[in-house]
Amino acid sequence: MTAGRPWRRSLERIRLIGDSAPDHHSLRTAVIAELGRVLPFSAFVWPISDPLTATGISPIARIPCPDELPLLIRLKYLTPAGRWTRLAISTSPATTLLRETAGNPSRSLVWNGLMKRYGVTDVLFAVLADKHGCWGWLDLWRTAQDDPFTAEEVGYIAAVTREVMPALRRSIARQFLMEVPGGRDPVGRDPVGQEVVRAGASAIDGGPRPDLPQQAVLTLDADLAVVGGTASVGEWLGLLQPGPRPFQRVAAEVFNVAAQLLAREAGVDRHPPSARVHIGSGQWALIQASRMDSTGTAAIPPLAVTIQACPPGARLDMFARSFGLTTRQRELFELAASGADTNAMADALGIGAYTVQDQFKQIFETCGVHSRATLLALAMGTAQ
Repeated sequence: MTAGRPWRRSLERIRLIGDSAPDHHSLRTAVIAELGRVLPFSAFVWPISDPLTATGISPIARIPCPDELPLLIRLKYLTPAGRWTRLAISTSPATTLLRETAGNPSRSLVWNGLMKRYGVTDVLFAVLADKHGCWGWLDLWRTAQDDPFTAEEVGYIAAVTREVMPALRRSIARQFLMEVPGGRDPVGRDPVGQEVVRAGASAIDGGPRPDLPQQAVLTLDADLAVVGGTASVGEWLGLLQPGPRPFQRVAAEVFNVAAQLLAREAGVDRHPPSARVHIGSGQWALIQASRMDSTGTAAIPPLAVTIQACPPGARLDMFARSFGLTTRQRELFELAASGADTNAMADALGIGAYTVQDQFKQIFETCGVHSRATLLALAMGTAQ
């Protein structure tokens, strides 16, 4: 990347944004505003993603085609060129449409099927990933009024992703917390007047919170149009981020998990078609897509998207990833969740009891708690 002064200063401002943003929505909104000051683009899409499955959730976007959202998402997931899951394992976290298609964007399914109708001439693709998983991606669109993205601009965005990535993961870790007086923020933020922590622990039963709706199922056709659903669908969708008009009653996560299933069926990507989504107050939902059994006369069976309370194991995994626990810390964390005491953990891992205690001290420091009971209550969603 060129060491131009405007971009150096921009990266400094983005670093400050990462240090102060209270949540991932505020973080992304502020970073996009900063990017717009130094880099022209006509549209953008920036979801975060489930770190294990890389399936998109909680997007922010400005696109010229909100009425074609299901088509955009379906084609995006089916397009290998510039796909975020490939960037996550490449040498660079950023590339462009023209680079990926050797200057011929018609090789891209999403460009050929939608973007070209809106005058898009180039797209800059970037992924936000670390050793704990894939946490989101960013697409910046340019039209004919702008030149194609340069190598220097790609380098600048790559540097931006490296600055933003730690802050993004910290902001997701905060979703396991609730504000109470007298605590501190385990992920590095110091709010004025009140700090953040979960205090106290209730019985850790690992079960879903009683105020969550029963499992819901939506059915979608081949174009990702919703064609049916169970009685509790409305309750669940009310807990998720609404989509843009005319899809404000359908969360984008529904389209994303369905599109990931299509990508998996097409052999484009092998990640599971599921995503864990925070729905407030430390609670999480699990959204999954599957192909229904063939019944009746339909040539292609419809898709089924299931929404339910996130089960304990899936919560534990998200907690460990978002707080960046090491492999050994995660082993101890999972053993503690299974009910093992210090001696049992030491025996299971072939280490001393004092080593177990020292590792838990580090976990407590990372997560901002003071006991294993509180740690597990946070992770399992049973803290009161």
